[in-house]
Amino acid sequence: MTQQPSSKLTCGIFDHLDDDGRDIGHQYEDRLMLAEAYDRLGFYAYHVAEHHCTPHGRGPSPSLFLSSLAQRTRHLRLGPLVMLLNLYHPLRAFEEICMLDQLSGGRLELGLGRGALPVELGYFGICEDAAPSRYEEANNILLKAMKGGVLSYQGRHFQLNEVPLTLTTHQRPSPPIWVTTNRPETAIWAAGNGANLACVGPAAAVRQITDAYHTHRERSPSAPDRGPFVGLLRMIVIGRSEADAYSLARSAYEQWLRSFKFLYERNDIPTPQPLPLTFHAAIESELCVVGTPSSVRNVLLHQLEEAGANYLLCQLAFGNLPLDASLYTARTIQSELLDQS
Repeated sequence: MTQQPSSKLTCGIFDHLDDDGRDIGHQYEDRLMLAEAYDRLGFYAYHVAEHHCTPHGRGPSPSLFLSSLAQRTRHLRLGPLVMLLNLYHPLRAFEEICMLDQLSGGRLELGLGRGALPVELGYFGICEDAAPSRYEEANNILLKAMKGGVLSYQGRHFQLNEVPLTLTTHQRPSPPIWVTTNRPETAIWAAGNGANLACVGPAAAVRQITDAYHTHRERSPSAPDRGPFVGLLRMIVIGRSEADAYSLARSAYEQWLRSFKFLYERNDIPTPQPLPLTFHAAIESELCVVGTPSSVRNVLLHQLEEAGANYLLCQLAFGNLPLDASLYTARTIQSELLDQS
């Protein structure tokens, strides 16, 4: 199982695969071209979100997209962030996970979650009240299945009787697990179970989550010896000048925001309280980091230190950002951060 030491800064990619305003087939091809570049530049992993029935996510089946990505790359690790277990039978989820890990030669990074927007689950007949217990059962079954053999489970939502598990993951005992959270109690669970952590928000607020994670991990006898990843997500645009960077980022964020709000507005649901509703608010809240190579480097390093994070989740393609703008930012991060760490 591949992991980097916790003292070294590592950069990965996060992608909503949100609508860029163009033909969806061209967008997929652009993202695959970007993945090839990330692979060459030394980024650690490509994490893709799972969303349904919304322009906020054009990758509703992460395994399909990532299996294509696996064939276009050689070193870049890959995985969902997160796989919405409530929308899978856990046995089907297990088999897809095994296939993707084998097809990628053991490069899967497995993010698991239950979904942040109940209306998406509702389209599939999963009611909001049942989602927490259904997710807990599915997660337990999935982790049990990773051990192999014959699987039996009797629960409220799932009943499995002597199921032969004929597939296995390439990585043993399992691919690295990821969870996303802004709650200390979830961070504590992740620490005790050896999972990696991904967070978004102002660095000072994230520090409360990462402190809980590190403190509990030090006290947990079951935590693995390998260093964990503690990730901080940022939308990043680097330009040759401040004016160019801000012009590109403002337009891209405004389109990304429209996609994000699509299901909320369609269903008359208030948007989440932390969501920055203007580009200026996105800068002020630290969600977006925009500027020249040197200014962005300094801001990111400061925020990572303040947050207690060692893994930078870079969202470099969002909204209507042109392909060459995302490539320029990726190359600059490689020279300013990856080559320096």
